[in-house]
Amino acid sequence: MLDERSKSLLKTLVERYIADGLPVGSRTLSKASGLELSPATIRNVMADLEELGLIASPHTSAGRIPTPRGYRLFVDTMLTASPGMIGVDTQPIETQLQPDQPQRVIASAAHLLSSLSNFVGVVTAPHKPSVFHHIEFMRLGERRVLVIMVSPDGDVQNRVIFTAHDMSQADLAEASNRLNAQYAGLTLEAVRERIKGEVDALRSEIAVLMSAAVQVGAEAMQEEERVVISGERNLLTVQDFNNDMGSLRRLFDLFEQKTQLMRLLDVSSRAEGVRIYIGGESQVVPFEELSIVSAPYEVDGKIVGTLGVIGPTRMAYDRMIHIVDITSRMVSNALSQK
Repeated sequence: MLDERSKSLLKTLVERYIADGLPVGSRTLSKASGLELSPATIRNVMADLEELGLIASPHTSAGRIPTPRGYRLFVDTMLTASPGMIGVDTQPIETQLQPDQPQRVIASAAHLLSSLSNFVGVVTAPHKPSVFHHIEFMRLGERRVLVIMVSPDGDVQNRVIFTAHDMSQADLAEASNRLNAQYAGLTLEAVRERIKGEVDALRSEIAVLMSAAVQVGAEAMQEEERVVISGERNLLTVQDFNNDMGSLRRLFDLFEQKTQLMRLLDVSSRAEGVRIYIGGESQVVPFEELSIVSAPYEVDGKIVGTLGVIGPTRMAYDRMIHIVDITSRMVSNALSQK
């Protein structure tokens, strides 16, 4: 337990370090805290905070910087954030998160999180059953057919397939009509099984075409990104990273593999509201220099995914909380509109 004086000095130290990026010395801390304490007293308090593992002294400076444990105490008990966004224009969010295609909403949300935070924006796409709502075939040329498949929530997938025999647009229209009339709303797996059972009743070329379309839909679902990331290059300009190529390399490996991100964001989706993960305090975020501010988003009241901001531990947490919170709410609203 810290007394009020120690809490006040730790809060001031963290805020100064977040703002300036420089180790905080006792003289700076005395001026910024507003407390009438002697330099000796402040040095004694800083020594106590260092012994508790809340601050540390870099080798090159007499000042102190927060440790992950110090950031955690600051975030959990000392962070003060006023209502509403802090210096953020919400108009771009409202105009870009339009409920047309859900995958476009997800991509726009990742970009907006990145541009508003100047760090990395990340969004997990909702888990979706492989169901189609409508399908069309268009003849592009001899034995070349464009398959257009629309999901129930409006996502559109386009693929070009090659057929063994040339087919007229009338044949393609017949296949489209059969699929839409008999199978719309079913999962692609169910459609595949029913086509197998009904193949004798279908003209062979139409049966082949319908089977190919189902395969196209299944492949499109598998290829769809489960994690959308935007703004990785922003980390190249972050002071905390740009002198440490080893850290940057590990971070870009994290974005490339995405496995750890998925595990982290799946954990976040089981919690309500905004969550903050500070690197080095658990195996979930393995990099001490990294923090993640995340929140789940909903469709029709059900949590379906997570979004967040990834950046250095030295970030303006109050601002990131507002950015993540309002983006989560707007993504939920956009995806819940029919």
